[in-house]
Amino acid sequence: MQGAVELRGVVKRFNTFTALRRMDLTIRQGEFFTMLGASGCGKTTTLRLIAGFELPTEGHILIDGQDVSDVPAHLRPVHTVFQSYALFPHLSILDNVSFPLTVRRVPRRQRLERARAALDLVQMGGFPDRKPSQLSGGQQQRVALARALVNEPKVLLLDEPLGALDLKLRKEMQHELKQMQRRLGITFVFVTHDQEEALTMSDRIALMRGGEIIQLDTPSGLYNAPSSLYAAEFIGETNMIPGRVVEAGAGRARVEALGGHFDVACSEPPAAGAAVTLTIRPERVTPVAANASNSAGGRLVDVDFIGTDLRLVYTMSDGTRVTLRRQNTGAAPPQVGQGAQLGLAADDLRLFVT
Repeated sequence: MQGAVELRGVVKRFNTFTALRRMDLTIRQGEFFTMLGASGCGKTTTLRLIAGFELPTEGHILIDGQDVSDVPAHLRPVHTVFQSYALFPHLSILDNVSFPLTVRRVPRRQRLERARAALDLVQMGGFPDRKPSQLSGGQQQRVALARALVNEPKVLLLDEPLGALDLKLRKEMQHELKQMQRRLGITFVFVTHDQEEALTMSDRIALMRGGEIIQLDTPSGLYNAPSSLYAAEFIGETNMIPGRVVEAGAGRARVEALGGHFDVACSEPPAAGAAVTLTIRPERVTPVAANASNSAGGRLVDVDFIGTDLRLVYTMSDGTRVTLRRQNTGAAPPQVGQGAQLGLAADDLRLFVT
């Protein structure tokens, strides 16, 4: 199946600095695709290459099957929404949204009809005569989206568009953006450094580092089965537990860690003696009986109340800290200083050679 966007062997250099390293990527038709990573990882450079604001040093970029590697930005069937709304302060909301059609010399009646339809789509149809200064940040972002959609792009590019919003409004806009994308069926390519935002909204996520894709996966795949220690640490909260392999077998490794021994499920166990790091999500750590297998004892040193959950931090016998998260049921939390046996199931542990 032909992709909405394809990058074939794309390299981008700025003088002697390589910002993007031979990327091969297919973004599917109609998916919400997110590029995630820390500052400087290459995600915004990739977006700018797709938009046409930068041209590749090597390789080819295809949009809807057409090679656009040398096509200028204004002739590509895409539109970009930035973190800064870039609305014209002296124009009404309706005129802001219709402006791209004015540039393309669409007849006035037609462009106003399309602008009103775009405003209705983002639930801003009741404010056509207002100026940007009369709107909240969330409303201005909706107008920026309407202006992007009025051109009926095949691909909508979004460069951290929710970064300037407060937390509550940001979460509301995340839901609205995803629902809008599903209704329209347009391919969305979204750039963010916020991993919770990426997990919430995306069909697939490209986790980037140093100009390369470290892992390309669904949100659940990236969270539950990270392919590298970097991915495990970057996505969500995770416990990082140093250990040493003492025995390796088919699909299993036995690891000395936390003052005890743990069986770990792994397809390619390293040889005995290898130094490793075990990772496990806090919500997968469970209190167990004192004699339970795959467990170790620890003492509670910190309790954080975070609304829906309690975050409990234990110091284990070897000095390693292990975090456990449990649902807030309204019951009194355990007291700092209490001991507990913590279970780490073999199938919930991930093993990485260090």
